[in-house]
Order: sequence, then structure tokens, then C-alpha cells
Amino acid sequence: MGKTVARNKKAYHDYEILEKFEAGMQLQGSEVKAIREGRVNLKDGFIKIVKNEAFLFNVHVSYFSTTNPHFKPDERRTRKLLLHKKQIRKLEENASQSGLSIVPLTIYFNDRNIAKVQIALAKGKKLYDKRESLKKKEADREAGRAMRDKY
Repeated sequence: MGKTVARNKKAYHDYEILEKFEAGMQLQGSEVKAIREGRVNLKDGFIKIVKNEAFLFNVHVSYFSTTNPHFKPDERRTRKLLLHKKQIRKLEENASQSGLSIVPLTIYFNDRNIAKVQIALAKGKKLYDKRESLKKKEADREAGRAMRDKY
């Protein structure tokens, strides 16, 4: 993974990540520039499989400052994801049968400077699981602080 632009912290909080995939995105030029500038929000994003194609819904990519006002794309438009057929089939089978969700985790630029999105097959957490993971994270943080202060 190259330079990370945006991270979906809410997905890690709300879901248990089972399997990760890398996908390309069909973007317009001004959207790529806006993503490069970090003007993207993955918080409410989700992925659906429609007619054997994967689409990214509800991801907000703000306008790039120098974009011509007449050619500004819709900020929350549906973007097609570029995946192999086998990956799409696997995602569709798992999401439909076992009630799993497909969520975007990060947007980044790879080594060849191409915008990619990391998506995951995820299982929703219950409230007590969320509390448990917060307690574990806090305990790890305290242990790290104690070790740092000791040395």
C-alpha cells in the first residue's frame, strides 16, 4: 500500500473485518485531484453488487478548488469499482448468504500512483463487542504508555 489519503475509522469500530480486497475506482479527473488533496470522506460509504458489477455508494469527494463550475461532478455520485469477476462473485455470495456487509476501509495511491480503495467483507458488531474492543484498545494504550515511561 502506498500513500494513504483517507481511512474509515467507523468501519473498524462498527464491523469485524473478515477479508480485505483491493479495487480500482472509475473516477473523473477533478475527483482524482480532490482525492490527492485529501478531500474525501468514507464515513457513510458502502458497496453493493448490481448486475455483477461492484459500486461504491455514498462516499463524499469534495470539489477540487480549480474545477470549472460547469463540469463539477456530483460529490456523492455512485462510483464503479474495478474488480476481477471471481472477486465480485465471491463478495456477492458471501454478502447475500451470510448477511455480511461490504465496506470501504481506505483510499490510497499505490506505487504506480493510481487511486485504489481497500474494501472489506465485514460482519456487524454487537454493542457489547464494540465496548469490549474499546476496553482492549484503551488497555493496550495504557500498556504502551507504561512501557514508554519506564524506558
